[in-house]
Amino acid sequence: MERTKAELPEGAGGADGSEGAGKGTAPGTAGADAGPGAVRDRAMTSFSPADEAKRRGVRQMKLTATGLLLVVAVVYALAEWASHRGAGAWAGYVSAAAEAGMVGALADWFAVTALFRHPLGIPIPHTAIIPKKKDQLGVSLGEFVGENFLSEAVVRQRLRAVGIGGRLGAWLAVPEHADRVTAELAAALRGALTVLRDSDVQAVVGEAITRRADAQEIAPGLGKMLDRVVSDGGHKRAVDLIVSRAHDWLILHGDSVMDAVQGGAPGWTPRFVDRKIGDRVYKELLRFVTEMRDMPAHPARGALDRFLTDFAADLQSDTETRARVERLKTEVLGRGEVQDLIASAWTAVRSMIVSAAEDERSELRLRVRASLLSLGTRMASDPKVQGKVDGWVEGAAVYVVTTYRKEITSLITDTVAGWDAEHTTKKIEANIGRDLQFIRINGTVVGSLAGLLIYTVSRILGA
Repeated sequence: MERTKAELPEGAGGADGSEGAGKGTAPGTAGADAGPGAVRDRAMTSFSPADEAKRRGVRQMKLTATGLLLVVAVVYALAEWASHRGAGAWAGYVSAAAEAGMVGALADWFAVTALFRHPLGIPIPHTAIIPKKKDQLGVSLGEFVGENFLSEAVVRQRLRAVGIGGRLGAWLAVPEHADRVTAELAAALRGALTVLRDSDVQAVVGEAITRRADAQEIAPGLGKMLDRVVSDGGHKRAVDLIVSRAHDWLILHGDSVMDAVQGGAPGWTPRFVDRKIGDRVYKELLRFVTEMRDMPAHPARGALDRFLTDFAADLQSDTETRARVERLKTEVLGRGEVQDLIASAWTAVRSMIVSAAEDERSELRLRVRASLLSLGTRMASDPKVQGKVDGWVEGAAVYVVTTYRKEITSLITDTVAGWDAEHTTKKIEANIGRDLQFIRINGTVVGSLAGLLIYTVSRILGA
């Protein structure tokens, strides 16, 4: 009885306005609460304070529209009574207007009620449209959003009208904003480096270096570089430095050289012979190093040049030499000392970056800030840069909406499909019901005027 009573136009859904979907609710909607997402669905359609205020407004408008219907009904009854009591012609005009007003009010009440429930609880076809068509409305809404908001042309037009490049440039050109972005980037960098585990990064870096080195043969490149160094004479400074250091070392450690020579002599040779040989070897070695240091055209230097030239050629063309270099490369990379060096290098780099990110006056943050200010100034003043930035943003946005359009629209359809039909109906009615009640009021007024006009025309023509 309460549900039937809620359907009457005079009750306007009861005192609280919380009318249900009626007995004729679409099959399947009544069991929406039985699913695992029932609690979530009710939370999604729960009423906020703003919704409750709207529902109160709807109830007030329902009472107003129903009251107007009652007024025209009373006017009709009085006009009919006056007409039967011999009142003048005016009673007919009033009666016709009031009668048409009642018809218009009832017709619009039926139309408005049919959107949300079955009028008077009677399952008339094509009524309770929203509860029955909730899922179809969600699909239609998703398609509408996809076609009118997520199309490539619309996205590009909207973003181009915004002018993101120029606005972003003007914003970045402000020093306070550049400081803020720099601080946010520094915080993000610190967070990323803190979250990353050193062992994972070291493993990735070590594997990347090893894989890169294994995939590329280094001997030809080394040969070209060595050939260029020898051709330019770049190795001569290294030779000068080596022989100079060797000469100085021999001068300071002459006794050590002679002791080494004497220590390697056979035990049966006399000691004075060992000393003579050691002294001779030391002097010859010192003379050789001195001559090599002081004579740019020394034969040993020429021999070294020829050796390096031939070795550079072998690195580029000799199969055996190249194979030996590759084996040596693999052995060196596989040694634990090299992997430890990679690990220690990453640790040092991470510590350096974190320290620089935390220090507001560090060179890293100062350079980032200066780069942001420069970029902002260029973006704000250079149309070419603005065009590039706008193109990048448009391209990224178009890629997202075209690639994930189905997922975005399915979010709408799935969300609407997950809503409880009764709660959805109430929520929609709370938001648009006030305007719909104006339709009832307008129907009463327009119906009355139309009825008066028709009655007047008919009397004129009949006369």
